[in-house]
Amino acid sequence: MSKVIVVTSGKGGVGKTTTSAAFAMGLAKNGFKTVVIDFDVGLRNLDLIMGVERRVVYDFVNVINGEAGLKQSLIKDKRVENLYILPASQTRDKDALSQDGVESVIKELKNEGFDYIVCDSPAGIEKGAFMALYFADEAIVVTNPEISSVRDSDRILGILQSKSRHAEQGREVKEHLLITRYSPERVDEGQMLAVEDILEILAIPLLGVIPESNAVLQASNQGDPVILANKTRAGQAYSDIVSRFLGKTVEHRFLDTERKGFFRRIFG
Repeated sequence: MSKVIVVTSGKGGVGKTTTSAAFAMGLAKNGFKTVVIDFDVGLRNLDLIMGVERRVVYDFVNVINGEAGLKQSLIKDKRVENLYILPASQTRDKDALSQDGVESVIKELKNEGFDYIVCDSPAGIEKGAFMALYFADEAIVVTNPEISSVRDSDRILGILQSKSRHAEQGREVKEHLLITRYSPERVDEGQMLAVEDILEILAIPLLGVIPESNAVLQASNQGDPVILANKTRAGQAYSDIVSRFLGKTVEHRFLDTERKGFFRRIFG
């Protein structure tokens, strides 16, 4: 049975699109037929992070408006079997997304046999973000370890619990917390919130913590989801969150300050 997963947050720049790309790639690498949809109409960054920007011909809005078929618009990833991208339009505004139109596309994707439909939400609470979360079965709420980001994520949780289709039907959207750009050293110095503080405020299960890493920016600039950089801490952390999401027991890593051995302290 298909599941719709929204990757969302209240604040911009927290790593939603990076997470959507890595998470969808990880699901596909585990053998699941997966599509990731860019809901950020007017901006469109998912195709860049996925490295398919030159292959975009038709987009999400073209499908909604009947200007192109779904199969024409889906871009098949060349690196991993079973992964597809549905890009956003750069030339329309977010009013181009209608509830009926989004629902029809999601239904068609389910009929095409997709196991997971990952919705990359724009930031905030405007129409594009609402459309991305409305049909969600599960939500990955992405936050940075700073109070403004956590507060905005709390607002998104309220919307999920009150305005999603599941909420209207008296059901719950299953929620997962993902903390990005985490630095234990900066936590120790009082510059960031600790994981425990964030969990106390948001009170939803922790899916994973992504350490602050230059590998994320490097991967994005190269058009490769960071999960493919499996020798980096960030890549490993994203692999861990996919495993946890799929029900595997994986210990949380990268939460504590790294202790340097004698030779590392001397030579760096």
